Amino acid sequence: MIEPNMKKPSFFRRSVMKTVSAWRRVMDVRYNPLKHIPDPSLQTYFMLVLFTIWSVFFGFLAANYLGFFNYNTIVSIVIHIAIILPLAFTNAVFVDAERDGAKWLKEWQEEQSRYRLVKNRLKTKNLVIWNPNKEA
Repeated sequence: MIEPNMKKPSFFRRSVMKTVSAWRRVMDVRYNPLKHIPDPSLQTYFMLVLFTIWSVFFGFLAANYLGFFNYNTIVSIVIHIAIILPLAFTNAVFVDAERDGAKWLKEWQEEQSRYRLVKNRLKTKNLVIWNPNKEA
């Protein structure tokens, strides 16, 4: 039974779950539009090209808006890799946990799901559960 005064999941758990979800929407070819390319090596190539393009683009933005006039493309790519590696590691832990059926991951997912259900239900003021035994 879902309680209306259910406790909100911890900030850490919500953050980790959102990070994994966002990572998969962008970087996992099972979820992003590159899934329609049948060859995995071409998928990898396009992901690498996109990674490089976005690293350079954000580097130019930083050079322009933050005043980094001695901008270095290699340094930008290294910084992006330093940011992406922990995210990739987090995703790898979750993929491994999903594959092995880890109890903690199931608990976190169920907690997130229950909380979202209660939160969305409380937004709907006129929600009534239909009972066919009363109506019939």
